[in-house]
Amino acid sequence: MGSAVSITRTEHDAVELRRRAQRTSDPAQAGRLLAIAMILDGASRLDAARQAGMDRQTLRDWVLRYNAGGSDALSSRTPPGAAARLTKAQMDELRDLVVKGPDPGVHKVIRWRCVDLRAEVQRRFAVTVCERTIGKWLRKLRLIRLQPRPYHPKKDPVAQEAFKKQARASGPPGAVETVGAMFGPRGAAGKFLVDVTPLKNVAHGLLRTYEW
Repeated sequence: MGSAVSITRTEHDAVELRRRAQRTSDPAQAGRLLAIAMILDGASRLDAARQAGMDRQTLRDWVLRYNAGGSDALSSRTPPGAAARLTKAQMDELRDLVVKGPDPGVHKVIRWRCVDLRAEVQRRFAVTVCERTIGKWLRKLRLIRLQPRPYHPKKDPVAQEAFKKQARASGPPGAVETVGAMFGPRGAAGKFLVDVTPLKNVAHGLLRTYEW
């Protein structure tokens, strides 16, 4: 068992350490400050460690940190996390790719999906990720996955405008009564309405003019 380490910093007494423990938002740091304050008040290392929920060796390590860096050295350290899969330049390239949209002749799609971007990232940057990661990257780039209605590459605006003019000129669909009748379960006869608009011949429903 290692020997006890003396507390060499003297700028804060036990009262000040307890004040700092009350002000900190890090519960773990507060416990370490209180343990060192107990030692300064004359408590044994074992009692101080038990009160702080640690063993004596762990308390000894925190005393070493306190001697080296003061109360700030007792705060919990945030782990750095996993390294970024794409560099900033690659993320900018991905953003430009999404904003520009796919080339139907090259990518064989008319709008990006996460599965398509996943394959493109793997092809361009040799990085393999799941579709969920692609979605996180899009949100990080402030891009949403909601896409407008797909634009067909063979769309003909001239033909569309001509069709709209013809529809406005012809007016609403016309309907006539047929000579045929359909008998319901109780013998009621009802006539059909049939759309006679050009290129259409759709039965719209049964007339509610039953004859009893």
